[in-house]
Parts: sequence; C-alpha cells; structure tokens
Amino acid sequence: MIRKPALLLIPLLLAILVGGCTEKPPPAPKPSSPEVQRPPAKELVGRNILMIISPRDFRDEELFEPKRIFEEKGAKVVLASTQTGEARGMLGGTARPELRISKAKAEDYNAIVVVGGIGSREYLWNDKDLASLVTQAFQESRVVAAICLSPVVLARAGILKGRQATVFPTPEALEELENGGAIYVKQGVVVSGRGYNRQRSSKRPGLRPGHLPGAD
Repeated sequence: MIRKPALLLIPLLLAILVGGCTEKPPPAPKPSSPEVQRPPAKELVGRNILMIISPRDFRDEELFEPKRIFEEKGAKVVLASTQTGEARGMLGGTARPELRISKAKAEDYNAIVVVGGIGSREYLWNDKDLASLVTQAFQESRVVAAICLSPVVLARAGILKGRQATVFPTPEALEELENGGAIYVKQGVVVSGRGYNRQRSSKRPGLRPGHLPGAD
C-alpha cells in the first residue's frame, strides 16, 4: 500500500529545483555563513520511484537533484528510458538508465516521475509504452509526476482530462494540454488528485509537505 504523507515530498522536491526548463541556470549564490549539516530524514524508506528520462537532452537538474534527495530520504530510484546505456542531458550531464520503458511495470513502483527537457518532445511525447505505463500507474492510485515539457506525456495518455495542470509554456505544449482536456494553470506546481506536474524549475522557499494535498 502507498503511504501518502511520504509521497507528498514529490511535489515539494519538484518545487525546489534551480534553473529553467530550456535555459542554462545561473550560478547558485554562495551561502553567507556555513550551515550545520544534519543527517537527512528517511521519510521514503521502502519506497520505489521510477524516473523516466529521454536518451538525449533531458534536463540535468530535473533528474539529478530530485534523485539525490529521494535517495537521501531512503527511496530506491530506478532510471528508465527508451533505451539503456548512456543518456546525455542538455547541460552535458550523463546518466545510465538501467531499464527500458517497455520493460517497466507500474506495480513495481510507488511513484513515477517523468523528467523534462527538450528531449522529452522528441523521445517521450509519442512513446506508447510510456503512455501505457503512466495510465496504469494512475489507475492503480500510484503517484504520477511530470516536469517541464513532460506533462504533455500525461495529457496524451488521457489522464489530465478535466484536471488542472501546468507545463513549460511553449505554444505546442499548451496546445497538447488543451487537446488532452487539461485545464491549464499558470503556476509553478500543480497537484491534481494523484498527479503532480511542474512548469519549470525555480525556488519556492516557503513550500512544505504539509501545505500540499494528498492523493485521492
């Protein structure tokens, strides 16, 4: 059974990324004073999270930062793509998906996160296996999240119909949300039922898990 409070961390983590969906992020400011490092809480122990990336031009920080935090909090993260082997991000980072999307089973994961970047349009928007995967996960009351341009994947899968959603606002992406029956909302993070989607990366320092509604 999926325990909802721990999975509320997903929209929180999507909200604290630094940078933009299609632009190189500015350098992070240096801290004015050293911070005391505390061991991370392990709210996600026993959770399995599948992160989906395109084999080329995924958005680096939309993968690496949430993955790091998920793992620090005890989750097991599995990477999947349209192919295994080295994948390269827009900013030059690399990752090695261990699983093809076609081989992934929704029942094996508490949550699925579809990472954005310009490669999402080329490799993920039309992927029928991915559409089937997120649809099954949604129907089984699992958490489904998408960042940047990747909410289009959810729209094309039909799981955003009649639901509020956001996306990186290119004309094509906005049209795809409309065609999928989504209600576009111009804001950073949208939580709708069991679906989370993130427009672009930015700092939202006041957001906490307790501020976010749980899954239906």
